[in-house]
Amino acid sequence: MIFHITVLLVFQLVGEVISRALFPVLPGPVLGMVLLLAAMALIPRLATAIKETATGLLGHLSLLFVPAGVGVIGHMDLLVAHGVAIFAALVLSTVLAIAVGALVFTGVAKAMGLADD
Repeated sequence: MIFHITVLLVFQLVGEVISRALFPVLPGPVLGMVLLLAAMALIPRLATAIKETATGLLGHLSLLFVPAGVGVIGHMDLLVAHGVAIFAALVLSTVLAIAVGALVFTGVAKAMGLADD
């Protein structure tokens, strides 16, 4: 199990190093996860070996939300003071993200000739 966790952490570290050196806009853990996926596709034994450890970690994923919850409770005064602005920013950014996603999807579909004009 220690070896399997080490493998996961090494891929995260490699992702961080590559991200900081070459792609600062791409989060290191995401890049590490892509590299891990590629490694598991090339070496199926790797996927089989770390499956049990990864499943165990995913089973306790909810524990990672505890610090965020504590942070919200710890800064409740700021949330109360700026709650309307935060809510407006969340709603507006969500609507904009959906709209941009739809526009990009439509543009790509048209460019590929898959959409009706």
